[in-house]
Amino acid sequence: MAKCLAISKDFDHVIINTSTPSLKNDCKVAEAIKQQKPGTKIGFVGAHAMVLPTETLKASRAIDWVARKEFDFTCKEVAEGRDLATIKGLSYKDSEGKIKHNPEREMIADMDSLPWVADVYKRDLEIEKYFIGYLQHPYVSMYTGRGCPAQCTFCLWPQTIGGHKYRVRSAQNVADEMAYMKKIFPQVREFFFDDDTFTANLPRAREIAKKLGPLGVDWSCNSRANLDYDTIKSFKDNGLRLFLVGYESGNDETLTRIKKGVTTDEMRRFTKDCHKAGVIIHGTFILGLPVETRENTIRFAQELDVFSMQVSLAAPYPGTELFEQAKLNGWFVKKDKTDLVEGDGFQQSALEYPGLSKDEIYENVERFYRRYYLRPKPILRIIKTMLEDKDVCVRRLREGYEFFKSMAQRRNDLAAARAVGA
Repeated sequence: MAKCLAISKDFDHVIINTSTPSLKNDCKVAEAIKQQKPGTKIGFVGAHAMVLPTETLKASRAIDWVARKEFDFTCKEVAEGRDLATIKGLSYKDSEGKIKHNPEREMIADMDSLPWVADVYKRDLEIEKYFIGYLQHPYVSMYTGRGCPAQCTFCLWPQTIGGHKYRVRSAQNVADEMAYMKKIFPQVREFFFDDDTFTANLPRAREIAKKLGPLGVDWSCNSRANLDYDTIKSFKDNGLRLFLVGYESGNDETLTRIKKGVTTDEMRRFTKDCHKAGVIIHGTFILGLPVETRENTIRFAQELDVFSMQVSLAAPYPGTELFEQAKLNGWFVKKDKTDLVEGDGFQQSALEYPGLSKDEIYENVERFYRRYYLRPKPILRIIKTMLEDKDVCVRRLREGYEFFKSMAQRRNDLAAARAVGA
């Protein structure tokens, strides 16, 4: 907080990217900034502000405006000092404190019109300070497009800000920025394309891959588990190292309910082809989806045996179909349907179902991790990476310590909650 206040002191306008779990804390930050410098104008952006603009503005007297939908040019026009009443996509408090909602802003059609992020990263980020366990360090993350054609009921961004049309930068624009990134960040070992689904437009993805090959960079991306072997191999031959894949569940009925659009058999074929091509996978799974059979998913994950994986709890964010389903069916645990985390910042299950309590869902996160990683093959993979690189060894030891510490904290939280309930 102190560093944030010190930086904000030099600015007349502050924009905070908020979220459903972080809104309360973000309001405290905004209030501290206003208390320090009352004339500071403060705007909130993000999916929560987009879905609930009135509620977000009411969350704190310190918030002057919120941007809805895609907010790039909305923020630009605010920063230029335009009259708030004339800016599309804006909700704001007028001079009398009344909340006003301006007309919607059209979505950006020409993604090449957006400036590159490279120079901002160079100016503002010490990339060596940022770690993700499944990416080589240091890495740089970037977007080549927005939106996702998939209809997953739980996925936040396509249902709120990005939309279901995949709007993309041209392959040449992406390749040119990558060449520039390589020049200004010679220390980077991996570039990650963080588009919701980089492979949603396969002809363009193949074109980008062919342009990246001659650059000699390692790159990774988000992908659905439905690519064929030839495509996977062509990506690998042009520098692809890793796919981040949302498997979500090992139960086809659950996959149908959440509109995943991929079956377990397709996922098996894709994963087998990645193993064959030498492409690493970091898989993600979700517990607490309606209505999950957790044993199936744990066994499915063990069968796939991807290089690394993570387990999340189903989070019914406002603006998603899952949120509306939970509200309609009475699946919410708490009266406040936007309360997704506990006071210590840990996520607990916000949903429960007949025959499957929130505590059971919560407990199975640790169970999932233990049953997946405490097997010979994953243990040997981790040891191998540690022996090959001293820095990786240090990171893995730290990650292991933090993992077991967080699992212990989860158990303590659950025990405390049960004691209160008793």
